[in-house]
Amino acid sequence: MKSPNLSLRIGSGAGYAGDRILPALELAEKGQLDYLVFECLAERTIALAQLERSKHPDRGFDPLLTKRLQAVLLPCIQQGARIITNMGAANPLQAGHEVLRVARELGLPQVKVAVVLGDDVLAVLGERGMVLPLMESTRSLATLKDDMISANVYLGADALLPALQTDAQVIITGRVADPALFLAPLIHTFGWAADDWTRLGKGVLVGHLLECAGQITGGYFADPGFKDVPDLAHLGFPIAEVDASGDAVMTKVAGSGGCVTTATCTEQLLYEIENPACYLQPDVVADFSQVQFTQVGQDRVLVSGGAGQSRPETLKVTVGHREGFIADGQMSYAGPGAVARGQLALDVLRARLNEAGFAEFESRYELIGVNTILGDRIMPASEPSEVRLRVVMRVPTAEQALDVVNEVEAIYINGPASGGGATKSVREVIAAASVLIPRDWVTTSVLVLEN
Repeated sequence: MKSPNLSLRIGSGAGYAGDRILPALELAEKGQLDYLVFECLAERTIALAQLERSKHPDRGFDPLLTKRLQAVLLPCIQQGARIITNMGAANPLQAGHEVLRVARELGLPQVKVAVVLGDDVLAVLGERGMVLPLMESTRSLATLKDDMISANVYLGADALLPALQTDAQVIITGRVADPALFLAPLIHTFGWAADDWTRLGKGVLVGHLLECAGQITGGYFADPGFKDVPDLAHLGFPIAEVDASGDAVMTKVAGSGGCVTTATCTEQLLYEIENPACYLQPDVVADFSQVQFTQVGQDRVLVSGGAGQSRPETLKVTVGHREGFIADGQMSYAGPGAVARGQLALDVLRARLNEAGFAEFESRYELIGVNTILGDRIMPASEPSEVRLRVVMRVPTAEQALDVVNEVEAIYINGPASGGGATKSVREVIAAASVLIPRDWVTTSVLVLEN
């Protein structure tokens, strides 16, 4: 356990599955970290990974796992930083073996990987969970039974602690609550009690601020002339210096692009938060309502005021399920009268598709650059010289989706003048639903792998 006078340095190496790798390498080489955390799972990501695993049993983990570890594993070991990540996705065990393969490739024979198992609860729900109500509707889980692909419970930091108690340099998980990836090393290092709700709440706060990586250093923040961010092209990822009380300083590698300010921290604090005083997590109900940010230096913000209450009695499960197909057909119009020709094409397509029996399905008929995002409430001050027509529709079958996009493509020579650049795509919809389950339905374990 560290001295209460020392702080732990945790860096965020990714905020989503497709995040950039160079900022993580910068952290590994220059961040003087104790831990480098990669948070890479979204609600649907793991369902898509389960689909891939069903087709290819040796896959189903994050597709960038190999490249990320090729970049950061050696410098992390050289610097003494441990790696924690949920890049295991639907196949954490195979992800662990892939880390060992990368280690051998890099000439690192002594690497150990601790794999956290137990988040996959599809079989458990199939046996006793069909009567559970869906959180998003009045239906029960049974209504999705034939379309279910995956069911993964949000594990808490307690599931990671046995892995941290090993000497593994890399900890791989599947579905874990995002802040728990950062909370676990704090509990492990400082010896926080499982019912120390204030410190656990502060730890969740730190994790919440770090989990989206570059968002707290100026990514998804910059707005020229209003919120300027220096050297956005070389955006650095954040570091939290956390002490034993749970208070922290948010910062980044000196010389990296971006900025850490009270404004960037405030925006990230509010990200995906419905009730700041009641942020439900597996380990604690965190309270952010009294959080304070204080600029204590360039790119250094002191975070204080976090709190917490006793943890929920249930755990959230994300259920991935099939929900039809999306048809997406597009066409471009340019030059004088582009908007009028594009609108005429939309009117013709709507009439043809309605007559073909598609009126009942959820759809959008829009001109990109004119009314795609804001609708017709806010129209451009001047008519654009080019527009992109888009018809998108959700239908039950792939055959129906193909009929829709073929109709859009046919507007080429069956509609207004000078259309071009037609594209069409059909993709299956993998949706996510949520249920709550008792904690005693979940059993976790840790498996240590080594070369």
